[in-house]
Amino acid sequence: MADEQDGRYCTVCGGIVPQGIEIRTIIVEGKETGINHLDRILDDVAALGLRDPAHIGEELLTRVQACNYVPTKKADAYREALLREYRDRAAEGGGGD
Repeated sequence: MADEQDGRYCTVCGGIVPQGIEIRTIIVEGKETGINHLDRILDDVAALGLRDPAHIGEELLTRVQACNYVPTKKADAYREALLREYRDRAAEGGGGD
């Protein structure tokens, strides 16, 4: 059928997203940025029960870097964006600090 799609496509490059990829976007320096496994990362860090924002930010960034490319020059911006997402999720009752 003409209305059916062959699969999921990346909103950035238009390529087919491989299976096992769970990308969600956040705003990093004013730009939408896709992060693979973000929900799982947020849940895992929340489960650690960390209280210090610096430790939370480092843990988030470390885990994001394990399965996403983060440019070295943008690490601080990513950390800030991830902390913001973490706090927003906690405020909505989705875990976190």
